Amino acid sequence: MTTVDPTVPQVTPHQLDVPQTAALPPQHNGPDAAALLETTFVRSWKAPIAFGVFTLLALILFVVFGRTGESSFRLSTDSDLIQLPLVTVAAVATSIGITIVLALISLFSFFLVATAKRVPLWLTAVFAVMFLTAFLTWAAVGATVQVPGLLVGALSLSVPLIFGALGGVISERVGVVNVAIEGQMLAGAFVSAVIASISGQVFLGLLAAMIAGALVSSVLAVFSIRYFVDQVIVGVVLNVLVVGLTSFLYSQVLQKNAEVLNTPVRFQRIDIPVLSEIPILGPLLFRQTIIVYIVYIAVFAVYWGLFKTRWGLRLRSVGEHPQAADTVGINVARTRFWNVLLAGAIAGIGGAYFTLGSVGAFNKEMTAGAGYIALAAVIFGRWDPIRATLAALLFGFATNLQSSLSIIGSPVPSEFMLMLPYVVTIFAVAGVVGRVRGPAASGKPYRKS
Repeated sequence: MTTVDPTVPQVTPHQLDVPQTAALPPQHNGPDAAALLETTFVRSWKAPIAFGVFTLLALILFVVFGRTGESSFRLSTDSDLIQLPLVTVAAVATSIGITIVLALISLFSFFLVATAKRVPLWLTAVFAVMFLTAFLTWAAVGATVQVPGLLVGALSLSVPLIFGALGGVISERVGVVNVAIEGQMLAGAFVSAVIASISGQVFLGLLAAMIAGALVSSVLAVFSIRYFVDQVIVGVVLNVLVVGLTSFLYSQVLQKNAEVLNTPVRFQRIDIPVLSEIPILGPLLFRQTIIVYIVYIAVFAVYWGLFKTRWGLRLRSVGEHPQAADTVGINVARTRFWNVLLAGAIAGIGGAYFTLGSVGAFNKEMTAGAGYIALAAVIFGRWDPIRATLAALLFGFATNLQSSLSIIGSPVPSEFMLMLPYVVTIFAVAGVVGRVRGPAASGKPYRKS
């Protein structure tokens, strides 16, 4: 008979991040559970069905109701070192060809699942790019799509979402549901505008945004960790509070003293030599402000910290099994409190992007629900920094796509284009992700026994 040391936390499906449909039998609750779970495959038809639905949509929209003519794609800007030629394609032939490829990918995904194999992430990415290419070809008949501008705009809209999503990942990984991302970002935007305007120092404004985000998250931490108040309710109340407070101060203070309090200095664009002149990638990645370069570092730092450091191990253990973490000497309340503050500070940087890197002045409710979309990116990304970043990029791209298609005169109704970012968000969370399991103790207060 195998004995189990009670001082050693047991392996759970959540700790291994491996999906399963049933609990492990009692005889596999020890170290052998990892080996069992690694060989367990959960057959999910979610991806093949989604591929099939989009293939059918492509058949109807791009083939049955296809548009005749030519679509053009410009791949270079005037300042690129290498000038790529204008790409012009026939809409009908391109749409039919891509629809056939989509059908083949769908069939292949059905085959993979039927033979107990997973649909790889790269196949999903290829399918998405092919469908998007067909859609742009269909929508841009008789017009020219500026590809660099489309991608740069998408990244610009995604940056605050990425910061918010990273803050959400840290907070939920440590066991606190961070619905207050919207309030943290809005507070960061307001305070950064005021401090940068008064001091004339853009980095001081950025620091103030981090402090403001941390202060908002400290209220969430105190009420949820110390007083065991429902975390979702506290988050919603904080969002409403910050919206009301910043709106009042904007109307009563900032508007009357705009030149002094609401004319912040902004981050200037920094072009990386040589790299900034590469077609497509240059304007997208290497002609940005320093706050965008910070987000590159932040994504890597959060991922590395969560999964490669002792800090990340402690954080995840508190979010997965706080009682076991407490048993081995980790202060659960303190770990949660400080990491929730860190999450708020990161979200505050996302708010500062609006005033110090994008818009240039604070406006009432200027985050416009970006915090909620960032929270959706956390869920869509399965509480992983890299996946959440990709989800944020998807939502940012959807937002910018509706603006770009409106400019070129797309046949898609403007009302639907305005709905597009939110439709993508709902579909991604409810349709593609479906039922997923977050950190086991997320949203659950821990009472030390």
